[in-house]
Amino acid sequence: MPAETVQEKALLEKPRLTREQIAQLAALELPDGAYVNLGWGIPNLIANYLPKEITVYFHSENGILGMGRRARPGEEDYDLVDAMKVPVTLIPGASFFNQADAHLMTRGGHLDVAVLGGFQVSEKGDLANWKIPGAKGSGGIGGAMDISAGAKKLIVCMEHITKDGAPKIVKNCTYPLTCLECVNTVVTDLAVVDVTPEGLVLREIAPGWTPDEVQRLTGAPLKTKGRVPEIHLP
Repeated sequence: MPAETVQEKALLEKPRLTREQIAQLAALELPDGAYVNLGWGIPNLIANYLPKEITVYFHSENGILGMGRRARPGEEDYDLVDAMKVPVTLIPGASFFNQADAHLMTRGGHLDVAVLGGFQVSEKGDLANWKIPGAKGSGGIGGAMDISAGAKKLIVCMEHITKDGAPKIVKNCTYPLTCLECVNTVVTDLAVVDVTPEGLVLREIAPGWTPDEVQRLTGAPLKTKGRVPEIHLP
């Protein structure tokens, strides 16, 4: 086996952050007092990892403002679920409304932050997160287009590469787009990457990884500002 192939195989087998750790890391990006929408997948886990010293008002497009963490066994009320139909809790002061009003909130610029999953993010911050051509079980854009366009800040949580080893942070998206130039920050199992006018900036890296290794699994150039620190979770 060629040395380059052996090196690539070893790189793909290195430990990475779990989905829960990605959610925990993304929770640290949320400011106190923010109104935040959580998308499907990894973002849906974030409410469980919110730092205790801050209050965030989670918004669900099925009609909740003030959603709390997921319900634990024995706490479930199936009349109280998030957009994924997962039983959740409420924080004091939570409110309910119809779905039309919930979507008016997303379209009207009332969300401080949205956290969505992604299939691809380009170096300009374009997002593709609703359809993989030819893949089964994908193809419904839902409210992602309104949410990504309407939020003041958009964070994307996803694995850094596909199951086949292809990069998900790319120079140009090849999947159908959700929104153009909307992403501010990408949190993956390898890194935290900021989208800036000067390009993609590698802010933090997973423990045991180097900036060069992360770059090798990224389909667009990554800039650094001095030494890139390792991610440290509480």
